[in-house]
Amino acid sequence: MAPTDGDYEFPAESFAGNPLKTPDMAVDERLAERIRIAQDLHDTLLQEFLAASMQLHVAVDRLPADCSEKQQFERVVRLVDRAIEDGRYALQGLRSPNGRTSSLGEAFACVPSDLGFPSTAGFRVVVLGAEKELRAGLLDEVYRIGREAIVNACRHSKAKEIETEIEYRPTELRVAVRDNGCGIGPQDLQWGRIGHWGLRGMRERAEGIGGRFRLWSGAALGTEVELRVPGQIAFQQLEPRAAR
Repeated sequence: MAPTDGDYEFPAESFAGNPLKTPDMAVDERLAERIRIAQDLHDTLLQEFLAASMQLHVAVDRLPADCSEKQQFERVVRLVDRAIEDGRYALQGLRSPNGRTSSLGEAFACVPSDLGFPSTAGFRVVVLGAEKELRAGLLDEVYRIGREAIVNACRHSKAKEIETEIEYRPTELRVAVRDNGCGIGPQDLQWGRIGHWGLRGMRERAEGIGGRFRLWSGAALGTEVELRVPGQIAFQQLEPRAAR
């Protein structure tokens, strides 16, 4: 029989294979790619959503006031409008990854309420160690990995407790999201659900910033997602003082 739980670690590609490529250069490349993606999404998907929204508004406005389905269609209109607004914020995030002024802990703490998840599960964020400034562009990547893990826990785990832990270690940044929910099946744990890109996206983001991504889950025992990024990649390095 297939195992009911598993522990998978996905080491990222190191920069040792390319000694001329520094962490900062890798981040710059990712930011340039994000800008290109943002432009493509704006010119295609978002514009099509806007066109569909305009037509939907016109159609709903033409429905008679006593139409029994009008209230339901109005809810659909509000949902589409919210999706468009969220899309604009997402595109702005792709273009300006340092626009989020709150700390990593504050940003994670807002995820469930910002996305409208019911407060049925206890959710908390724990910060360990003295907070350090992250390299330009890396804060947003770490946030997106943690956010996806939190969203998955809120949406799928049926957990009573969800905890996000941020640890500033001397040699690395560690972020872990754990819950006491239903767990993930072994096949989905290793490869992700067909048609869903959350797990794969977290792994790829971790690889892109030179981190290590670990995923553990057991049936009825919960799930833990862990990201570890070496300090020389994660933390903003202080400029050496000039010799006198």
